[in-house]
Amino acid sequence: MEKELIQLIDISKSFDGQMVLDDLNLNIHENEFVTLLGPSGCGKTTTLRILGGFTSPDSGRIIFDGTDITNIPPNRRQLNTVFQKYALFTHMTIAENIAFGLKIKKKSKSYIEDKIRYALKLVNLEDYGNRMPGSLSGGQQQRIAIARAIVNEPKVLLLDEPLGALDLKLRQEMQYELIRMKNELGITFVYVTHDQEEALTMSDTIVVMNQGYIQQIGSPESIYNEPENAFVADFIGDSNIIPATMIEDKLVNILGTRFACVDTGFGRNKPVDVVIRPEDVNLVAPDQGAIQGVVTHLIFKGVHYEMEVMAAGFEWLVHSTTLFPVGKEVGIQVDPFNIQIMNKPESEDEEAVAIDI
Repeated sequence: MEKELIQLIDISKSFDGQMVLDDLNLNIHENEFVTLLGPSGCGKTTTLRILGGFTSPDSGRIIFDGTDITNIPPNRRQLNTVFQKYALFTHMTIAENIAFGLKIKKKSKSYIEDKIRYALKLVNLEDYGNRMPGSLSGGQQQRIAIARAIVNEPKVLLLDEPLGALDLKLRQEMQYELIRMKNELGITFVYVTHDQEEALTMSDTIVVMNQGYIQQIGSPESIYNEPENAFVADFIGDSNIIPATMIEDKLVNILGTRFACVDTGFGRNKPVDVVIRPEDVNLVAPDQGAIQGVVTHLIFKGVHYEMEVMAAGFEWLVHSTTLFPVGKEVGIQVDPFNIQIMNKPESEDEEAVAIDI
C-alpha cells in the first residue's frame, strides 16, 4: 500500500442547520483511485469541495502530505478539480484553455507549448489545439477539462461527477480513459459519482456514503460481495435482502428453511438480514431445491434473463443465462459462500449511522 497522502479528520459541515457531514474520517493513499459513492444529498460533493478548498468545514482538519491545509485557499493546494460543467473558456482556443493555469504561474512559452502537446496527446486530441470549445462534443470538452487540470501537475485530481452529462457509450469510453490516465500519470484520483457501475469499474477503493456518514470503505469486490449493511447491499447492484434467523454458526433459517452458510459470530437464534445477489440464486427442478416457487416475471437483458420468482412468500430476483418461462415451477438453491449475513439495524435510522472504519 502506498503512503497516506490525505487525512480527513472529524470533518463536520451543516448548511442552514441541516447536518451534511457528521464527524467524517477518511484516509486516502498516494496513487489511489478513490470513489465517493452515494445518493443525492449524502455529502459526497461537499466532502470533495472541502478537500478542494471551495467549502470550509465547521469543524475538523484536512492533512495533506503531512501538512494541515484546512485554511489554505484552493489555488495554493496541490489539487485540481474537474467539475461536471466543464467550465471551459468559450472565447479561448483549446490550447489557450489548457495553458491558462500555466500562464498565471508565469511559466515560459516553451514549457507551456511542451505541456499543451503532452496534455493533448494524453487525452487523444493531438490536433485539436486551435479549435474552439463550441466545436467539440461533450466527451471531447470533458477531455480538455481534464487536460487543463493535468498540466498543472497536481498531486491529486478531484472529479465531481465529470461524466454525468455524457451518453452511455461515451461515458464507458471515458471510464477506460480515466483509468489509463491515472496509471500513466501516477497521481491520486478522488472521484464523486452516484453511478454504482462507474464506481465498480474504475475504483481501487469505494467509499459508500449516506446521510453524511460513511457506510463502508473497501475494494469494489468487497463492497459488492460483502456489504456491511442493508443500505450498501441495496445501493450497490441488485440484491435479495431477506429477514432471517441465525440458528448457530454456519446455519441460517431463511423463510422457514435451513441453509448452510459460512458466517460465524452472530450468536444463536439471532434475527439477521441475509443478502443474496440475483446471479447467486440457482434455479433447479422443484424437487432439487431447498425452497420451491413459481416464475412470475421475465425480462431479457442481453447478457442474462432477469426473473422474479415467488417462493415462500418472498419475491426473489434472479439473474440467469438459462430461460425459465413465466408460470414455470422451480426450486431455489444457494451456495453457502453466496449467503451474506448482516446484523439487523436496531432502529430505522441506523442505516445512516457511521460504522467503525
